[in-house]
Amino acid sequence: VAMTGSGSGGNWEWSGEVLRAGAGMARKAEELGCAVEMPPDPPEGSAGASAEEINKHNLPVVILLGWAGCKDQYLMKYSTIYLKKGCIVIRYTVPWRLVFFSESMGIKSLQNLAKKLLELLFDYEMEMKPLLFHVFSNGGVMLYRYIVELLHTHQQFQRLKVVGTVFDSAPGRKNLRGGLQALSVVLGSSNVYVKYFLLLMFAVLVVALRIVLYPLTRFVHESHYDAMLKQPSSWPELYLYSKADAVILASDVETMIEARQQRQVPVKAVDFVNSAHVSHFRAYPTLYVTHCTSFMYSCLGSLK
Repeated sequence: VAMTGSGSGGNWEWSGEVLRAGAGMARKAEELGCAVEMPPDPPEGSAGASAEEINKHNLPVVILLGWAGCKDQYLMKYSTIYLKKGCIVIRYTVPWRLVFFSESMGIKSLQNLAKKLLELLFDYEMEMKPLLFHVFSNGGVMLYRYIVELLHTHQQFQRLKVVGTVFDSAPGRKNLRGGLQALSVVLGSSNVYVKYFLLLMFAVLVVALRIVLYPLTRFVHESHYDAMLKQPSSWPELYLYSKADAVILASDVETMIEARQQRQVPVKAVDFVNSAHVSHFRAYPTLYVTHCTSFMYSCLGSLK
């Protein structure tokens, strides 16, 4: 089987082998539960521009890490910000059971998921492109924490070039009330008995392992927040948060900002003041897009 044709990038040819490889990569992404989306051809605002002009910034692959319980249809709205600029976007959300229970119990179940997500970049031959992470709430941060560890300890992944990270409504410390509120939203209209049983189990786990016994358990499994306070990355960071956030306290985000600045990390922060948890884009769409795209271009500018 062979397909030939022409497009804006010139002549192209797909052999049966290439098509099979593409199908294999798609299966890997599907098995992991993530979506890989290519930008429109040509990107928005590029009509009449040459390929060289479109690619002059060497646009990044943007990896969106969703909040616990986030549906892909919600994350797709954020994809649009970057797709319109010509970026490839990868979307992934960790299963909520791993966020609320496995991590709370000290089971490092997200390490393998982080490794598979980074391996996907090599499967799609994107490893030479710059990377930009957009991380939502603690659900995204818990996975991002292991990604950063792999980027600094795993020989294969040390080749990857991260240019920046956007944090939306993250990260936060042990906020039992906020955690219960987030889990309650995820459980939604589940059976009322099952819902309250899971909420009670989560509360007991957090109080026992993450508060009362944490001076001991931290030597076995450090919390994502404490790990992030001293993580070794030095690329720029943008924090989008709000004092009205009832799940992730603004004071936790501001403490993290101060800690990162003390480590000489370039940091920019935007307090949306009155928008709710992971709702800054919905409340201030134009401002949100402006901050995200300006940050992306400033990160790419540092590559020159």
